[in-house]
Amino acid sequence: MKRADELRRQLAALNYRYYVLDDPEIPDAEYDRLMQELRELEAAHPQIITPDSPTQRVSGAVAGQFGAIRHRVPMLSLGNAFSDEQVGDFDRRVRERLGVSADIDYTAEPKLDGLAVTLSYEGGRLVRAATRGDGTSGEDVTANVRTIRSVPLVLAGRAPPALFEARGEVFMPLAGFARMNEDAKKLGERLFVNPRNAAAGALRQLDAKITAQRPLEVFFYSTGAVEGLALPARQSELLELLRKLGLRTSAEARRVRGLAGCLEYYRKLLARRAELPYQIDGVVYKVDRREEQERLGFVSREPRWAIAHKFPAEEELTQLLNVEFQVGRTGALTPVARLKPVFVGGATVSNVTLHNMNEIERNDIHIGDTVVVRRAGDVIPEIVRVVPERRPADAQRIALPARCPVCNSPVERAAGEVVARCSGGFTCRAQRQEALRHFASRRALDIEGLGDKIVAQLVEHDFVSSPDELYVLTKEKLLELERMGARSADNLLGALERSKTTTLPRFLYALGIRDVGEATALALAQHFGSLESLMAADAAAIEEVPDVGPVVAGHVAVFMASEKHRRAIANLRARGVHWRNLERKAAAPAPLAGKTIVVTGTLAGMSREEAQERLRQLGAKVSSSVSSKTTYLVHGAEPGSKLEKARQLGVALLDEAAFLDLLKS
Repeated sequence: MKRADELRRQLAALNYRYYVLDDPEIPDAEYDRLMQELRELEAAHPQIITPDSPTQRVSGAVAGQFGAIRHRVPMLSLGNAFSDEQVGDFDRRVRERLGVSADIDYTAEPKLDGLAVTLSYEGGRLVRAATRGDGTSGEDVTANVRTIRSVPLVLAGRAPPALFEARGEVFMPLAGFARMNEDAKKLGERLFVNPRNAAAGALRQLDAKITAQRPLEVFFYSTGAVEGLALPARQSELLELLRKLGLRTSAEARRVRGLAGCLEYYRKLLARRAELPYQIDGVVYKVDRREEQERLGFVSREPRWAIAHKFPAEEELTQLLNVEFQVGRTGALTPVARLKPVFVGGATVSNVTLHNMNEIERNDIHIGDTVVVRRAGDVIPEIVRVVPERRPADAQRIALPARCPVCNSPVERAAGEVVARCSGGFTCRAQRQEALRHFASRRALDIEGLGDKIVAQLVEHDFVSSPDELYVLTKEKLLELERMGARSADNLLGALERSKTTTLPRFLYALGIRDVGEATALALAQHFGSLESLMAADAAAIEEVPDVGPVVAGHVAVFMASEKHRRAIANLRARGVHWRNLERKAAAPAPLAGKTIVVTGTLAGMSREEAQERLRQLGAKVSSSVSSKTTYLVHGAEPGSKLEKARQLGVALLDEAAFLDLLKS
């Protein structure tokens, strides 16, 4: 059939781009759909199957610049399941073939998104390493694999086997991938698309010295040929044997019972996917007993006793339909792409920020383009790249508007700045709305019940034109708003009254001064002690605040010198907003100055936000991710993967009791 031939040619070309050139053209999910279409065609018409069809062999090809190593035991691939129902079908087939009705044991492991390798140890010493290749033979990458620090050159134990082939996945941790791309960006070099692409490229460097500079890691999960050692009876016990031999395995692997255990493991790991320090695209289920694996055997290119349960795709193809410009509280115009809706990373995505015009120009994005959209966990979706081969003839360049799309004021772009801004100020409804939303936000004045929809109505009805006017709202005015009942109005008025008692750092943050976040607001409050002292300071005096540079100092000075802003601050204070002034900070650093601290898990005595604010008040830098620069990890109940990563990096750990002692001291 013509369509089958076309699919075979297309998949072969995609395999070459993905495996040999390390330059994927389309997302994995799109590839999976093409492969599934070919499988269905061949299943319906068996006479069209050819020996060289990608359904009949493992994908991949040996790159010409490396020597070939023939695998003693073929490195086969896994079948994929994309739904709970398909996993249920797999479990049913396994039990039927084994002739059992009761639940059976599986080993569940993360499916790493890296490059499969097999390492051969003779007499306990590493002698060869090869990639999967075409499943029968792979590329000789021995010199490069030896540079990976987590790969033992000699197996642990006093009596090593005569031959031991360990199979695993080489990958690049997310932190290392980000650092490598940042370095490449500074040098003007090509950026890697994703960690898998980066790991494959690093492992296939002709110069092993280059590989040694790349942050590669490896997890092992199975064996090939073994001589002189009896393997354990279970897959879960095999993982323990690998660890005893000094071969790194995933700490996330678990033995589970039956279909319910598999699906529970899948859901839990999917929920934690964004927290893991490496990229995974699903989980793998393997029948745990090796005797049952042998009875089940293989079909074509896949074992009958294992399957990969794929996560919702993190990357998908879609079309960019239009671009609109949104106006923020500081007047910044942000281009937002309107996409043909696409399901990616567990959610339907139809809007994606394009950040600024520089990013649009750098990525050569046009209206009408086919683009790759990525969404990982709860991370904001982004356009990763354009597929230029699919650009239509009528694609349009994206132009910065000359006037604000909301208030029609001129749009200005200062020399040397990437952000364009509306010049309308508070006369611009969009800026006014965003400023009020920021003022009421949880980390600012924390006005409960004053959400986006209420703020939008207050601005639309011209009930509030500046933050101080929030405090003269009446119940009668609030009842004019849509879906605002008497009880909701009373609750909002109560929240406004409670918000009048605040702190100086929160108040400064709530004002929405350009480039002044929580940390800078805290530093300003601690340095000057009172709002009066800050308002009397010039840019040079403000620049003396630790970590405040000339640009931010200039923004603060201009804001405080503005008669309009001074009047708004005076009105807020006249209407009851108050705080206790701080003692002006001495020259000595704060107790935790220079310390970077991460808080994870659930604390019994306070919320995570309260703990972070206490740390900031003591001068600590609070981070959301663990790295080699982290000083302490504060952990409560259910800390997740951050605790494991901290242990791997040797970061000092503080439980809640030790954390409270630190605050007291």
